[in-house]
Amino acid sequence: MNRTNKLLCDVSDYVWAHPETRFEEYESMEKICEALEQEGFAVEKNVGGIETAFVGTYGNGGPVIGFLGEYDALAGLSQKSGITEKEAIEPNANGHGCGHNLLGTASLAAAFALKDYLEKNNVSGTVKYFGCPGEEGGSGKTYMVREGVFKDVDLALTWHPGFANAVTVESSLANYQVYFKFEGISSHAAGSPHLGRSALDAVELMNKGVNYLREHVIQDARMHYAVTNAGGISPNVVQPVAEVLYLVRAPQLEQVKSIFERVVKIAEGAALMTETKMTMRFDKACSNYIPNRSLEKVVYEKMVEVGPSTYTDEEKAFAKDIWNTLTEEQKDAAIQAFDGIAEVGEVSDTYVADFITPYQPGEKVKPVSTDVGDVSWVVPTAQCTTATWAIGTPGHSWQVVSQGTTSIAKKAMLQTGKILALTAIEVLENKELLEEIKQEHEAKFKNRTYECPIPKDVQPTRLKG
Repeated sequence: MNRTNKLLCDVSDYVWAHPETRFEEYESMEKICEALEQEGFAVEKNVGGIETAFVGTYGNGGPVIGFLGEYDALAGLSQKSGITEKEAIEPNANGHGCGHNLLGTASLAAAFALKDYLEKNNVSGTVKYFGCPGEEGGSGKTYMVREGVFKDVDLALTWHPGFANAVTVESSLANYQVYFKFEGISSHAAGSPHLGRSALDAVELMNKGVNYLREHVIQDARMHYAVTNAGGISPNVVQPVAEVLYLVRAPQLEQVKSIFERVVKIAEGAALMTETKMTMRFDKACSNYIPNRSLEKVVYEKMVEVGPSTYTDEEKAFAKDIWNTLTEEQKDAAIQAFDGIAEVGEVSDTYVADFITPYQPGEKVKPVSTDVGDVSWVVPTAQCTTATWAIGTPGHSWQVVSQGTTSIAKKAMLQTGKILALTAIEVLENKELLEEIKQEHEAKFKNRTYECPIPKDVQPTRLKG
């Protein structure tokens, strides 16, 4: 392993070992910034008014190529590394259940490689590594777009760990995430219940109303909720305060806004029925992802050029053991994900993807949300995924955390760095290609203007904020 690859693997392992949730990624941020400075990048911290957001810059002049890095973890997913059973390092602690230790580091690898290219060839161009915090439930990039952090960037490249090798061709779901707080009157639940006004009843009525709404929205919409405050643990008290957090998703931001307005009416109705006071606190939002086909084609060409990772018998055996932790339903879903791409036997006998999914752009919407969507509205953007996990590994799971420091994950991480860097170099060397990418972007937004879905007065909050 060469010096740079060792540095990158050390960074990934460090971030994995210091899992921090949204807008609290101080140790992870410092580790990545240290690596950037070590490689000659100028680092600016606290960008966009976010303490854990930063930009590393090298070079001068145009074009300006941006690589998006993430490094936040998930709550409650602590898990020991490299084992095939669920076992927390620390119960209820954080864990990298979405592979962002790998995500941020592969983008770092691409930034280093492009910096070396600029230096050795003495060509004009600037590489920027964007340290983007709070993707998990925080929409850090959306805040950064709102504050103009990406305004001078010509194109942006990023990726996501997964169990396939493919270009991300689908759009994503836009969303709003909002707290609904109800305030009532406390009273003795047996002696004087008629004097109380239950905030918990209001939350339950709201949830019931939204459940009835599900039948009357578009099929691609999603409405999720979590009760963040049930009013305490005493059943003989009429709970005076309760709160629920709602996440509303749909393919287009306009659809999210329309559905959300109906959710608000249901909340107001719940408050009327219980004679409680309802207040809302907007938490975050993000836009749907807009693919750039011209840039995607280059990513795919470079993915084929680099090729998929190859695996040892030991790595394949480990992947098989992970596969065997999945339910039959999860296995079937994984096989169906490769329908038409690989034979059923090939998928179920391989356990880790050693093939590249053909590039097949379409109009599908992937039922996930990402704040990369907001970047794609203001900068031509492309994404890919590579096989860092065993086939079928569900996102946001202990299996993801367990595989986060393995040789399988690191091979894919370093391969991805090459793919993204080669894509950037191809665009740098071909001015006509860059113009084509920009023209496609401008054409898609000719009749629509980006409007940040997060109100100007809303600021990032930590997970428990």
